[in-house]
Amino acid sequence: MENRIVMIPEVQNEVVLSYAPGSKERKSLREVIAYLKENQQEVCMRIGGSKVRSESSKAIYAPHDHALKLGHYFRGTASHVEMAIRAAMDAKEGWESMPWKDRAAIFLKAADLLSTKYRAKQNAMTMLGQSKNIFQAEIDAVCEFCDFLRFNVKYLTEIYAQQPSSSPFVWNQLEYRPLEGFVFALTPFNFTSIAGNLPCAPALMGNVVVWKPAETQIYSASLIMDILEEAGLPPGVINLVFVDGPTAGNAIFSNPDFAGLHFTGSTGVFKSIWKTVAANLDIYKSFPRLVGETGGKDFVIAHVSADPKALSVALARGAFEFQGQKCSAASRAYIPKSIWPQVKANLISDLSSMKIGGPDDFENFINAVIDEKAFLKIENYIEKSKSDPSIEVIFGGRCDKSKGYFIEPTVLQTNNARSLTMCEEIFGPVLTIFVYDDDQFDETLTLVDTTSPYALTGAVFAKDRQVILKASEKLSNAAGNFYINDKPTGAVVGQQPFGGARASGTNDKAGSALNLLRWVSPRTIKENFCPPHEYGYPFLEKD
Repeated sequence: MENRIVMIPEVQNEVVLSYAPGSKERKSLREVIAYLKENQQEVCMRIGGSKVRSESSKAIYAPHDHALKLGHYFRGTASHVEMAIRAAMDAKEGWESMPWKDRAAIFLKAADLLSTKYRAKQNAMTMLGQSKNIFQAEIDAVCEFCDFLRFNVKYLTEIYAQQPSSSPFVWNQLEYRPLEGFVFALTPFNFTSIAGNLPCAPALMGNVVVWKPAETQIYSASLIMDILEEAGLPPGVINLVFVDGPTAGNAIFSNPDFAGLHFTGSTGVFKSIWKTVAANLDIYKSFPRLVGETGGKDFVIAHVSADPKALSVALARGAFEFQGQKCSAASRAYIPKSIWPQVKANLISDLSSMKIGGPDDFENFINAVIDEKAFLKIENYIEKSKSDPSIEVIFGGRCDKSKGYFIEPTVLQTNNARSLTMCEEIFGPVLTIFVYDDDQFDETLTLVDTTSPYALTGAVFAKDRQVILKASEKLSNAAGNFYINDKPTGAVVGQQPFGGARASGTNDKAGSALNLLRWVSPRTIKENFCPPHEYGYPFLEKD
């Protein structure tokens, strides 16, 4: 008997642990890392609640150590994608009819399992598989993912509570139905939390999902499925397949039941998907929801009134944490000439002290980039910059893939504000700086706004409030997440909903109710308690 109006537990951001020497969490993490390095994992697809193997498998190696084999995964085919779609559609009726509090309980339990029993393992698998240092793994794979799971439940209750007004004798209601069909979650390597949230957010709202993670994130993705299943997720609600993009796309985008895409990845891929979906509109039951967060060429602009030390630290962290492999990473900076010498000295001093190596050595701030393809792409940008007369390499520039895919933090100074590395997304540890005359701040704001097609994140550093106001207004469309006297990375669920527009995506703000609204199809219900018994109206009567 359902005779309760349910209140969910209070939701708060997960506390980031310190992993300081001697701490309990540091000891536990070291033990799990040692275990995983000695015990290779078999990673299966998950379809209809079953672990699925195939005839083809591929080894998983750590990006920072070519000799460290972490395990192997089974590669799927088109038939596995079709199997996943069928499993999702078979699970749909039972899942969408489940009371919302029971769906919510699954994801709340998953967050608690992640923050306790599986905390060390999820961090360790992210560190080893994606080459993240412990702080970057902790804020991503555990804390942000927990926040997504918990805050999404909070937003669900807020959405469901939004109901229309009713007139006398009438009761109006708004029902938030899941989409008619299945959702495809296509997820990136760089954030374990995003990889988990993209399938979980639509599922929470009653949708069923086919999930294809990036090949370089499969290792930690497998643990996400373990946690969800232990939390009570029914078979077939989320189906995990390991296939290449074209194989997945050919099966999914030609299926009449395709209802939505939850995507984080490159702008080029998102545009290609959009075109494919548009070409196939006639076969779908409804217009599919396309939600995408794509690239960024994120900026930092400083005014002459900026604090040079705070600015240099923001550049060091914003550009080089997780090797710049964040869509929000500071990639281009505009600094006034009068404070540049101090900023430059501080920045080089900080970068010089950063140690580079594997994440299992906690003293290393910089780790490896994700794979050889990324390494070669970033190296190519650096080599082109070295031969460009308008650019000077003022720090770093060395690349070495003999043991792992290591690239030094690289700082370029250019006298051409529209040089290649000021315009194109590199997705690596490369920061390009343009030094401008102090009296050219207004003109530089225009440069910031017009140089890049992206509009994801950006920051302004200044003490003068009038300057901050001017920059905020001038750059209102240049960044979906705008920071004042802070680095342009590190958005926190419940505090800074994340997403950008222009070439950076649909700006549907992951970590907010705005995103969850995309995964429902509302139905208005009007009930008349006293329906009329005559067709006529008063105006028909004679005078």
